[in-house]
Amino acid sequence: MLTIVTPSLNAADVIGDCLRSVVEQALAEGIEVEHILVDGESADDTLAVARAINPRLRVISAPPAGIFAAVNAGIGAATGTVVGVLHADDFYADARVLARVAAAFTDPTVGACYGDLCYVDRADPARVVRYWRAGAFRPARFGNGWMPPHPTFFLRRALYLAHGLYRSDLGTAADYELMLRMLVKIRVQAAYIPQVLVHMRSGGASNASVRARLASNRMDRRAWQVNDLKPYPWTTLAKPLRKLGQWWARP
Repeated sequence: MLTIVTPSLNAADVIGDCLRSVVEQALAEGIEVEHILVDGESADDTLAVARAINPRLRVISAPPAGIFAAVNAGIGAATGTVVGVLHADDFYADARVLARVAAAFTDPTVGACYGDLCYVDRADPARVVRYWRAGAFRPARFGNGWMPPHPTFFLRRALYLAHGLYRSDLGTAADYELMLRMLVKIRVQAAYIPQVLVHMRSGGASNASVRARLASNRMDRRAWQVNDLKPYPWTTLAKPLRKLGQWWARP
């Protein structure tokens, strides 16, 4: 079984796309999917919308403590053998995404998988703004600023239990640190699915301003330090620069 964890806070206007995209996976392919919504006590109709779309949705409500604290709570409650994270304003690209993910994990040596991602216009999610072609994984690529698109990243739950959850003290770099730890430090074998798996609405927290980008870069450096890994002098600068090509690339 696959578990999808979705953190939410006042997301009534966008969460419908997210939830429907998960529900249709099981309807299309007969895959067993556990969807856990970790809600930070939303003051809008997030929970009403969510329960209307998926009455079987597992809901955890807790005071807001940050995105990755919520994700950790969802992973702690998960019962699936593989866990993915899909944020409330993102949605799967088509009805066969989780079938492809499940197929990747039929290889017992594979501990993680990921794919490509499209950034879409927040007001018009049918319009692609940027395209993130991830490419095949090699540990050395992290040193040149590479990382997988986190919303497309799936990991065996046993690896979370053995090697730890997200470090919420690293803010928006918590996903980068988790993937750096799993793929570079621990050398988990990762499978690349060369197809768009997730549509992500533009406007992420780490890119909201120059100040936010600088803070994210500091946390990126910290992600290497806490894992006793040494980046190249250009690693954290190369990471945001790699995004420039996404504006011209197309799926």
